Amino acid sequence: MQERERKENLNQEHTLLIEGRNAVLEAFRSGKPIDKLFVLDGCQDGPIRTIVREAKKHDTIINFVGKERLTQLTETGKHQGVIAYAAAYEYSSIDAMFELAKEKGEDPFIILLDNIEDPHNLGAIIRTANLAGAHGVIIPKRRAVGLTATVAKTSAGALNYTPVAKVTNMAKTMEDLKERGLWFVCADMGGESMYRLNLTGPIGLVIGNEGEGVGRLVKEKCDFIASIPMKGEIDSLNASVAAGVLAYEIVRQRMK
Repeated sequence: MQERERKENLNQEHTLLIEGRNAVLEAFRSGKPIDKLFVLDGCQDGPIRTIVREAKKHDTIINFVGKERLTQLTETGKHQGVIAYAAAYEYSSIDAMFELAKEKGEDPFIILLDNIEDPHNLGAIIRTANLAGAHGVIIPKRRAVGLTATVAKTSAGALNYTPVAKVTNMAKTMEDLKERGLWFVCADMGGESMYRLNLTGPIGLVIGNEGEGVGRLVKEKCDFIASIPMKGEIDSLNASVAAGVLAYEIVRQRMK
């Protein structure tokens, strides 16, 4: 439990915190992207029900928590039973990524991240995505860091140019993208050497969690599994480094 809360606090670092019923409700109604909502467990009055209804309408993650947890999260002490974490930057759409590829006259190249929890890793991957010419990055709504200010800073400005979309179900999203012509390669130690794979054409590059790698359901949707040759004594790369290595192998093959 302590480890989960530590990660949760890390994910929310420098994210916009909104407290109080009126402020939270206005944030939803204005269309501000809300990553998570924390509601006092057992509180069922009219304003709270309205906020929860708005959250469900926007498919926001809702956490019903005790008074002690809200006290830990609050900055003002005036949360009125509800606290929201809003993204520091606006999310984009998958359609915008396809439109960007069309404008550039290129095959779509999208990077999908399966539960990346470290904001520095996410920011670094967005930076690499921009430099490698990827048309966007897709992240899941749950068990993953959102677009915090730390992510924006680590991206070194790339977040202003690279679309980032948030989806409820990564495996289902991959199925939909396959219907739009994409095929997928994921990074995994047990795969075939990336140098032996054809990584051209419309492609989605899947990078897994820092500790667990790509989840089973997501891996099953991949057409190829690519391994990065390792010559040292340790056997794994940081997620953002792995993303960079594979992204630039895709770049190399596209340039041929």
